[in-house]
Amino acid sequence: MERTFAILKPDAVERNFSGKILERIESQGFKIVAMKRTLLSKAQAEGFYDVHKERPFFPSMTSTMSSGPVVLLVLEKENAIADWRKLMGATNPADAEAGTIRKDFAENIERNSVHGSDATETAAFEMSYFFSQTEIH
Repeated sequence: MERTFAILKPDAVERNFSGKILERIESQGFKIVAMKRTLLSKAQAEGFYDVHKERPFFPSMTSTMSSGPVVLLVLEKENAIADWRKLMGATNPADAEAGTIRKDFAENIERNSVHGSDATETAAFEMSYFFSQTEIH
């Protein structure tokens, strides 16, 4: 079994898509082993996305991520990282395949509804950034 980290971003939460997205996650065989709804501070968003701090989109991305509540998740299944990335779809919803979360729910490349870890190391960092070991069951 593998674990990955996911976020239902403020645009999805604000438009009341959390339940629909969670249903899609579970219908694809993912087990939700940790979940919490929270409002990220700008500092938390900046720390989380620190790897992108030199990129031109960093200020806008961290502002967007701290603009409203998010749902933080740890997902578990075989091939969780690759399967979650496939279910999310391309970062730009215009390029996402039909049936992916971003194609069905995202508004644009910045308000693209979900985040997911891209590698084992990234998943480990991202899970530990928001969850203690005792919160993952």
